[in-house]
Amino acid sequence: MMKKKSVSARKASLVLFLCQMISALDVPLDLSQPPTITQQSPKDYIVDPRENIVIQCEAKGKPPPSFSWTRNGTHFDIDKDAQVTMKPNSGTLVINIMNGGKAEAYEGVYQCTARNERGAAISNNIVIRPSRSPLWTKEKLEPNHVREGDSLVLHCRPPVGLPPPIIFWMDNAFQRLPQSERVSQGLNGDLYFSNVQPEDTREDYICYARFNHTQTIQQKQPISVKVFSMDSLNDTIAANLSDTDIFAKPVTERQPVLLTPTGSTSTKVELRGNVLLLECIAAGLPTPVIRWIKEGGELPANRTFFENFKKTLKIIDVSEADSGNYKCIARNRLGSAHHVISVTVKAAPYWITAPRNLVLSPGEDGTLICRANGNPKPNISWLANGVPIAIAPEDPSRKVDGDTIIFSHVQERSSSVYQCNASNEYGYLLANAFVNVLAEPPRILTPANKLYQVIADSPALLDCAYFGSPKPEIEWFKGVKGSILRGNEYVFHDNGTLEIPVAQKDSTGTYTCVARNELGKIQNEVHLEVKDPTMIIKQPEYKVIQRYGQVSFECVIKHDSTLLPTIIWLKDNDELPDDERFLVGKDNLTIMNVTDKDDGTYTCIVNTTLDSVSASAVLTVVARPNPPFDLELTGQLERSVELSWIPGDENNSPITNFVIEYEDGLHEPGVWHYQTEVPGTQTTVQLKLSPYVNYSFRVIAVNEIGRSQPSEPSEQYLTKSANPDENPSNVQGIGSEPDNLVITWESLKGFQSNGPGLQYKVSWRQKDVDDEWTSVIVANVSKYIVSGTPTFVPYEIKVQALNDLGYAPEPSEVIGHSGEDLPMVAPGNVQVHVINSTLAKVHWDTVPLKTVRGHLQGYKVYYWKVQSLSIRSRRHVEKKILTFRGNKTFGMLPGLEPYSSYKLNVRVVNGKGEGPASPDKVFKTPEGVPSSPSFLRITNPTLDSLTLEWGSPTHPNGVLTSYILKFQPINNTHELGPLVEIRIPANESSLILKNLNYSTRYKFYFNAQTSVGSGSQITEEAITIMDEAMASRQVDIATQGWFIGLMCAVALLILILLIVCFIRRNKGGKYPVKEKEDAHADPEIQPMKEDDGTFGEYSDAEDHKPLKKGSRTPSDRTVKKEDSDDSLVDYGEGVNGQFNEDGSFIGQYSGKKEKEPAEGNESSEAPSPVNAMNSFV
Repeated sequence: MMKKKSVSARKASLVLFLCQMISALDVPLDLSQPPTITQQSPKDYIVDPRENIVIQCEAKGKPPPSFSWTRNGTHFDIDKDAQVTMKPNSGTLVINIMNGGKAEAYEGVYQCTARNERGAAISNNIVIRPSRSPLWTKEKLEPNHVREGDSLVLHCRPPVGLPPPIIFWMDNAFQRLPQSERVSQGLNGDLYFSNVQPEDTREDYICYARFNHTQTIQQKQPISVKVFSMDSLNDTIAANLSDTDIFAKPVTERQPVLLTPTGSTSTKVELRGNVLLLECIAAGLPTPVIRWIKEGGELPANRTFFENFKKTLKIIDVSEADSGNYKCIARNRLGSAHHVISVTVKAAPYWITAPRNLVLSPGEDGTLICRANGNPKPNISWLANGVPIAIAPEDPSRKVDGDTIIFSHVQERSSSVYQCNASNEYGYLLANAFVNVLAEPPRILTPANKLYQVIADSPALLDCAYFGSPKPEIEWFKGVKGSILRGNEYVFHDNGTLEIPVAQKDSTGTYTCVARNELGKIQNEVHLEVKDPTMIIKQPEYKVIQRYGQVSFECVIKHDSTLLPTIIWLKDNDELPDDERFLVGKDNLTIMNVTDKDDGTYTCIVNTTLDSVSASAVLTVVARPNPPFDLELTGQLERSVELSWIPGDENNSPITNFVIEYEDGLHEPGVWHYQTEVPGTQTTVQLKLSPYVNYSFRVIAVNEIGRSQPSEPSEQYLTKSANPDENPSNVQGIGSEPDNLVITWESLKGFQSNGPGLQYKVSWRQKDVDDEWTSVIVANVSKYIVSGTPTFVPYEIKVQALNDLGYAPEPSEVIGHSGEDLPMVAPGNVQVHVINSTLAKVHWDTVPLKTVRGHLQGYKVYYWKVQSLSIRSRRHVEKKILTFRGNKTFGMLPGLEPYSSYKLNVRVVNGKGEGPASPDKVFKTPEGVPSSPSFLRITNPTLDSLTLEWGSPTHPNGVLTSYILKFQPINNTHELGPLVEIRIPANESSLILKNLNYSTRYKFYFNAQTSVGSGSQITEEAITIMDEAMASRQVDIATQGWFIGLMCAVALLILILLIVCFIRRNKGGKYPVKEKEDAHADPEIQPMKEDDGTFGEYSDAEDHKPLKKGSRTPSDRTVKKEDSDDSLVDYGEGVNGQFNEDGSFIGQYSGKKEKEPAEGNESSEAPSPVNAMNSFV
């Protein structure tokens, strides 16, 4: 929120206007003028009798006036009283009291007269009275004995002082007596009790009177009050009277009766402008409540207040409209009483039009007007120079007409001071106004070239204070040659002020004020500057911060560059605390380590010499709640109790819930457990309890910030013992050995025992056998072992809790088993079905469940490679294991090596372990495609031949039948030539290729074959050497200068082309595949689809197929194998895969198969600039 406090436009206008109007009527002190009273003491002047009396009277005039005084209507000769002096050049009297004078001797009515050759002005009648603070008269005060419930009034009756004292009641310890609706002090100082209570008994009710003028306090003697309660009074009567006497009645309720004012009606007179105080105090039991109404009207809004527990009605600034009947009504449940106060508002005289000084030139006319009102209507009388006008010297130019004096064709001798007196029975008004006859040319009193600065869009008031007689006319101009200012955008005041109601930036400039009358003309220039307003463009914002955090308020301002702003920060409209945690920056306020006392409203105030703006924001400091307190247990029962508490301070963040915790001092002292929680609006809760627990409770409050500290623990509450309510949980029976049964359970917690001597009754019997229960009672443990049981048979088991008071309810039964032993037999009829070179399926028959001798968990297949059928080598035998969970009869064996011999066996598994293995089963995998040759090297390049050497595949996966070699040339433009294929016997390891072109690059594709098919291929590139004679000729040409220059130009052109290609490639340009394919069509692959004539999909995948014409694959590409679509299920759990519990394989089985060189898509890779340069030569 932002408030603009720029010097309030209208208020400034009014103040300046009034001030300047006064100055316009003031006669410059260098000109003759009658006296004017400028300062005087108040009409009713109460003085301190211990200090000197100073009676003020100051006046101005030309020539300077002389002063004289009257006392009680007669001349006061100050020269004859040594105690009285008059200040030099002043009419102020100083009466010396401190050097032996007595204030009472100077009590009276004083009036001052200031006189010069042009007239005399007089002061008000000043009544001097010394203040008085008399002592209380001695009196004997009897103790007040009063029955409980009766009313009582303790009278103060203070001594009459001047001014009247302030009354209050205190005790001997100078502590104010507490007041309430029942006990209160009246306007007259008496202490009223609507009904007394036993606690009102005391002996030190003391009334004090404070006299402010003398700064003294007088006290009345203490008053004693003894209240008799009905019970004690009856006891006293019973001890002293016979049984036949009547006892005191008990306290009875009474309807209201007014103690003050008395009767049903009263009257009150108050003067206009004063404060009206009406009072009603009533007795009654219960204590009555007071209500006020105005008959036939409403109580005035904004001026009505209720005080003293509504027993006093206060109306401020009363006027005649507040006259009427005011009714107070006292009410309790037994009835009501009322009183009507008739209020009449009178009025001492008050001004309607006070006379003002009148400056006239010879021959002019004028009037003095004196109008006042009051109730009753005041009488108006005139004086001239302090003398009733009826006996004053005659002046032919004046005529008195009631409240007006009319002047016609005045002359210089008409100068005089006139007094107007308006009086009625409640007071008087006295005003001086002079008539000064002068002939003076215009004067401008405003300093020349005065600079005015205002804020845009606010009023500008340009002063032109003037004097002249006759009164000059005022005109305003803007600029050096500007025309006279007129129009609605200007306001011309009578005192010469020019007002621009809404000044704009273009209002800036020089303004000229011209004053002229018949005696002359004068002008004055003033200057106006209109500034940009100061604004807060980024105001502080509402902040919520946690305690001990850091917060910042921003206050970014924009202001006129010629104004120097100052920024002040306030907290709650007061200065910031003197604390180093408050850091005031250029445009922000930062508070470090925020505490609760930092909560409040922060205001940024920006002041310049012309305006002020402010913006405020509220800081709310939040924190975790304070802990609850005053925990109380009520309604204690065997199984429940009610807990109540008082919440702690929520620290500006509402409490959302309360958490109740308990401690069991009997079983787990010092350990607190969660009991329950309730909403934050609830402060009581009914808690369920367990027997035989020594409870203590504590409460934690929770709000959005966090949890409070725990409250102090409540009192302890020990519940009675009882049978256990529940039995142990999680009962199980599992054998640890083939001939035992281990029974386990979760023991009851301490508070669940419900009493001392907690034990357990453990019972068991073999299931499906007609046996009796076998039982044993054990101590507070959680396990019992039954020995000598048959192997893996089911048992019925139950565990029952008991304590010294009895058993828990009958427990439920659970089924357990005695211990397991290893399975006895192996699975039979094991069969293997080979699916392909890497996958086989194994079948077996399930074993009889009786032979498992435990929980069947599944079957394990052990398998291992005996040897490779293609490579005769000894190797370490690594057995692999796959587990198939549940009662499965088959499983898949993945990841086998082609053309190999394997063995396997199958075993059944239970919780104890594995059974015996089935007889080993032998199976073989068929041939597969071989892996790629281990290497391919190209050596001994000549003009027309290359030598190729290679290694056999690391994994032949069968019997190699041959090697396939494919190759094709690559020309200087990186286009591919025809593809040549050669089949090589499997027993060869090298080959010499002849009849090749000289200085030509070739690309080779090499792979092995079995009867199943071709394996992965390996690629390589090589170049034949060039002819020696041709090389010599080229060397000779290369040494020629013209050839070197040509080659440099060609190289530069190629470099430019490469740069352009590189830029286009980076911009996403597409490789012109279609043009290359059209120019060098591959006879083996047709990229055009014949059915619709569209191009096939172009791919730049990294493959190792032979490159077609118009495409080239770099020699460093890796072999990419084609993925298989085959998927498998029912694979076992082992090192080569993941399997579900049912034995199914998780994932996808993948085989690898090489692509043929003549198949696939062409590469889209752009030619390498390096290769391009290499092939250029």
